Amino acid sequence: MSEPRTPAQVLGEARQQDSRTKRARVLSVVDQLLADDEPVTFTGVARAANVSHWLVYADGVREHVEAARRRQARGVTNGARTGAREPAGWKVEKQLLQEDNRRLRQEVERLKGAVRRSLGQQLDQIGAADLGTRVDELTTENHRLQEERDKALARVKELTEQLSEVQDDLGSARLRTPNEMIFEVIGSLRG
Repeated sequence: MSEPRTPAQVLGEARQQDSRTKRARVLSVVDQLLADDEPVTFTGVARAANVSHWLVYADGVREHVEAARRRQARGVTNGARTGAREPAGWKVEKQLLQEDNRRLRQEVERLKGAVRRSLGQQLDQIGAADLGTRVDELTTENHRLQEERDKALARVKELTEQLSEVQDDLGSARLRTPNEMIFEVIGSLRG
């Protein structure tokens, strides 16, 4: 009978299996990139295989990626030799396409600039209209508050004058005798 496995053994075996699976996935991606004539790079392989960058540089994997890159480099060199034998019309066509691409890129940049300027002007106009409306509102409110202030100052002046008259009356009333005040009240009642 075999002894039962410990949790550490089970975990170790799972890690080894996961490592084998990931390494196999990396090798498969490298082969697929070569078959599709796509560039083989360490970052591209790691991304396509959904593994860490560390793994593609690990021993046993790095050598496979480097070998694939060397094969592609030889293929490019052979392709360059073949390109020398390509018809002259292809070279002219390629140059025309490159010039078209350059011209189109410049046109796109010019149009982007025009759109930016147009949007900026629209924002400025919207902002200016809103600011003009706000200035008008604040000016109206300022006039209203000035009128209220002027009315309040006039009322204060009026009340101050009344207070002064009442104080004068009170002062003169204190100087009169009680009999004089009685005669004054009787005179005001008769009149």
